[in-house]
Amino acid sequence: MLSFHDGFGDRHEAGRQLAERLAEFKGRDDLAVLGLPRGGVPVAWEVARALPAPLDVFVVRKLGVPGREELAMGAIASGDVRVLNNDVLRWYEIPDETIAHVTRVEKAELERRERLYRDGRPLVPIEGRIVILIDDGLATGSTMRAAVDAVRSLRPARIIVAVPVGARETCQALGDIADQVVCLLTPLSFSAVGQWYVDFSQTSDDEVRRLLATSTHTA
Repeated sequence: MLSFHDGFGDRHEAGRQLAERLAEFKGRDDLAVLGLPRGGVPVAWEVARALPAPLDVFVVRKLGVPGREELAMGAIASGDVRVLNNDVLRWYEIPDETIAHVTRVEKAELERRERLYRDGRPLVPIEGRIVILIDDGLATGSTMRAAVDAVRSLRPARIIVAVPVGARETCQALGDIADQVVCLLTPLSFSAVGQWYVDFSQTSDDEVRRLLATSTHTA
């Protein structure tokens, strides 16, 4: 089992630890906490409860390389934002029509999830607020990069990227586009987010809906 210093029991424990690091924002009335589905929502729920702050989900979809879907060639997010990993595209010589096809498929899933999670509710107000973008961890960072770009277009006052664990290079690189990056753990040896959790079981759509519905903090 991972020790306190080596990782987290589950996403909720990770969220409570992350909230402690974000204590400087406690009590502010200009916050919004956005969790990336699905695994980022339990983490974000704990942060929103502790600060407290309005909680919402921000839907982002990875664009996986066909045949190696775990490898991200980019990502899309709400607002027709698309971020591509040019290094991966060049290395695997992925043609434009393949990128377009994967984008169409993932966009349909993105729109489905937005309808499912929100039940018609609009996104919490972003303009002029400090937005804390949360996921359960960062590997390549393409998903979070798309989220930052999309949120930036909504004119927040600041964007803070906050995660329990992330690849050191990825956390550093996100500092170029976010106003602040908080990574509790940046291990030298990093291969996957799940290795830093005892329980990394998949977060379901139903759990996302339940957490959003039980959040006591609204805009």
